[in-house]
Amino acid sequence: MEWMKLTQEDYITTQWSGGTTTQLSIEPDGADYAKRDFLWRLSSAEVALEHSDFTPLPDYNRLLSVLRGKIDLKVGDSSPEPLALGQVCAFDGGVPVESWGTCTDFNLMVRKGVCSGLVQYLELKQGGSMTWTMPVLTPEEGGIHALALYCITGDLSMEQEGTIQQGHCFLCRDAIAQPLYLNSESGCKVLVAVVHRKEAGR
Repeated sequence: MEWMKLTQEDYITTQWSGGTTTQLSIEPDGADYAKRDFLWRLSSAEVALEHSDFTPLPDYNRLLSVLRGKIDLKVGDSSPEPLALGQVCAFDGGVPVESWGTCTDFNLMVRKGVCSGLVQYLELKQGGSMTWTMPVLTPEEGGIHALALYCITGDLSMEQEGTIQQGHCFLCRDAIAQPLYLNSESGCKVLVAVVHRKEAGR
């Protein structure tokens, strides 16, 4: 597998009515979010408004988590539910969504019918290590996987790939389902995003 280290120099930050959004990565590389023709997108938004309405994205499913802060999230007709660090909310991007509170969030968007996604929260203590294995996302065999590990706090090291710091990301666009050996010198909190893309014709 070929890994990249992404830092703030690789990200693209734009303004929106309620704060800023930082695009961490998009597939295909160089795609334009505004054209809504991408397969998947990883981003992090600074939500500065106490009340926000999410942009409708009917062609995508979304997975949302919080990096800092806490919000109450209302998806469709459901009652508002708190969303804090370590929790992940998955929802249809075409459903009306509102949030209350300010935070920095983590957002994975995957195109319906083409991609499926998963976001997991991991925590390593100081000097800790663990073996992480990619979950099975769909019953189909084969396909193409993208895998990202975003370091929320501390430092994260991966065998043979080096170390990333807070706010940085390991990314592999053609990952295979093999164990990853992770460790942290100072301790860290991490979000792992997995995308499974169906092969053409499946």
